Amino acid sequence: MMPRLNNTKTEKADFSTEMDRFEAKYIIPRQLVEPIKDFIKLYCKMDKHCEAAGGHYYVNTLQLDSPALSLHYAKEWEASHRFKLRIRTYGNPVGKAPVFMEIKRKYFDRVIKSRACIPIEEWRHGILSKNVEELNLKSVKEREAFREFVRLTNEIDARPMVYIRYRREAFSGIFDNYARITFDSQLCYQPVFDMYNWGGDGRFISMDSGLVRNRRESSLVLEIKCTEQVPRWMVELVQEFDLIRCGNCKYSTAIWMENLLTGSGDAPFSDQFMYN
Repeated sequence: MMPRLNNTKTEKADFSTEMDRFEAKYIIPRQLVEPIKDFIKLYCKMDKHCEAAGGHYYVNTLQLDSPALSLHYAKEWEASHRFKLRIRTYGNPVGKAPVFMEIKRKYFDRVIKSRACIPIEEWRHGILSKNVEELNLKSVKEREAFREFVRLTNEIDARPMVYIRYRREAFSGIFDNYARITFDSQLCYQPVFDMYNWGGDGRFISMDSGLVRNRRESSLVLEIKCTEQVPRWMVELVQEFDLIRCGNCKYSTAIWMENLLTGSGDAPFSDQFMYN
């Protein structure tokens, strides 16, 4: 089910530290990328960060979970209320971009994300033990997000599990309060050995093949993100290209891959993939 449509132009909102949104994911063949870009060019422009990086940028995510992988299984079992703990920065190799400590909650179709921004030079041992007053956080919301991140980490005894890295092309709506289209490719992961070096000492393992998704071709992840007011052009985009929404969690895919490669835990069979 899609939220209600929005056809009015509104002021741009600041979603830098907290966001309540709707999002949908689609696995698309590579030959659809250019036609979709052509379709959205009347409604979107390239994201400013993407444009500054030359047309794409790399996302690096450190995923935390409990020893029993409770956050992974909450996604696998499609818990209606669930959350992720992740730490994110940008660049390949990682450069001067700040580090974002994020909590991503999902309530049915709603996604609520809060985060605290840390300068990358401060991302080192002991950061999670600091008092919020010791950090140069810019707002009350960021300080609350940091405290909540630390609280949840301690509550479930969360620890770093995998690094996820991928290449992103991002576009933002011209006329909308908040609307984004992203294309993610070159997905790969690495088990975490040191949560402060962003995978620099290890080899990343590709999870960008058709084999991972039970498909013949290597495909991309298309994400549509907006507030509850879904622009009409997004609905028309889905209809025009006959897109079928599906669950696609990069973190869970990495866990499946690691289970397959190491022979530990369970990985899904092809007839157990669930599509929404």
